[in-house]
Amino acid sequence: MTTKYSFVTRWQLQAPLSDVWDAVYNSTEWPQWWKGVKAVIEIEKNDEAGINGVRKYTWKSVLPYSLTFSMKLTEKEPQNRLKGIAFGELEGNGEWLLREEDGIVYVQYYWNVVATKKWMNSLAFVLKPFFIVSHNTVMHWGGKCLAKKLGTTLLKG
Repeated sequence: MTTKYSFVTRWQLQAPLSDVWDAVYNSTEWPQWWKGVKAVIEIEKNDEAGINGVRKYTWKSVLPYSLTFSMKLTEKEPQNRLKGIAFGELEGNGEWLLREEDGIVYVQYYWNVVATKKWMNSLAFVLKPFFIVSHNTVMHWGGKCLAKKLGTTLLKG
């Protein structure tokens, strides 16, 4: 039996929307600035619309394991929205939403997945709270690291 995980991450940064968008969209650069992102490998390039590419991600948070999965970018509304499908050790979907208001960029990330690693599902009844903390930690690192990359402060996240 697989265990479902649903997360909502919210960041607020005082930065230009275009800079935040570029940092989020250009995920092959995440390992350079986002603690916890160990590798991003481009498997398939995006098409002329900037979608349908596939990237393989390896993440490591506070627990003694890493997760590797691929994402196919399926939807893109520049400086507003990205959506993709995950497959591999995690399966599901993720969606980034960005908006700017009065010089503050509001970022929301929705992540709805199941783990495909047998041990994670077998032990989820005990370990799920730790998996949640691990996810929230790596996403908090992302907000702080993004703020640092952009020379600003993470106002919320």
